[in-house]
Amino acid sequence: MPEAQSSVALPAMRVSYEQGSLAEDQLAPSWHEQLRSWLDDATRAGLAEPNAMVLATADPQGRPSSRTVLAKGLDERGLVFFTNYTSAKSHDLRATRYASATFPWLAMQRQATVRGTVEKVDAEETAEYWNSRPRGSQLGAWASPQSRVVSGRQALDSALANIQRQFADADRVPVPPHWGGWRIRPDSVEFWQGRRDRMHDRLCFRLDRDGWTVVRLGP
Repeated sequence: MPEAQSSVALPAMRVSYEQGSLAEDQLAPSWHEQLRSWLDDATRAGLAEPNAMVLATADPQGRPSSRTVLAKGLDERGLVFFTNYTSAKSHDLRATRYASATFPWLAMQRQATVRGTVEKVDAEETAEYWNSRPRGSQLGAWASPQSRVVSGRQALDSALANIQRQFADADRVPVPPHWGGWRIRPDSVEFWQGRRDRMHDRLCFRLDRDGWTVVRLGP
């Protein structure tokens, strides 16, 4: 039976990228300073959730998965996000110790991709971020069986209600033992600026035995 006619003309969808360019002499001295600069640009431009990034992992059989998470830490050590340590992404990260994360700033015709090994964030850094979260988000982290099959929405609502009762008299909600941060320690960070005729600028910080170097990649 033939497919129904779609109203979405995918082959015709096309945008000419003409907002900017990226030259080597425009880069900051380090990858993390450059990434922070572009994050600042995206924030000032009013982009929704400029710290949202698509995190890609793979399981031990090499089967990839991707999802959107929020970056919550950035310095010379790497890029940090927080999650449930029993989630599918955490199982992947423990197995392979490697991840890739892409910031898709589509409205600015930019993206940045961070690739590297991963490590768990220490308990002190996790607690500092945890204490900055809204109470509702803290309770949700306790209640959610992340990535596991549930019987329906009612099961989730019941789990949250139980956790709300459990901590009803607590001034502060503690960090769950199954929750914390991961840090991506990059060995490459690519900055992509869309250009006309698909001749994009791609500048990549790469780490080797002699330190960081910058290379230009073909579009």
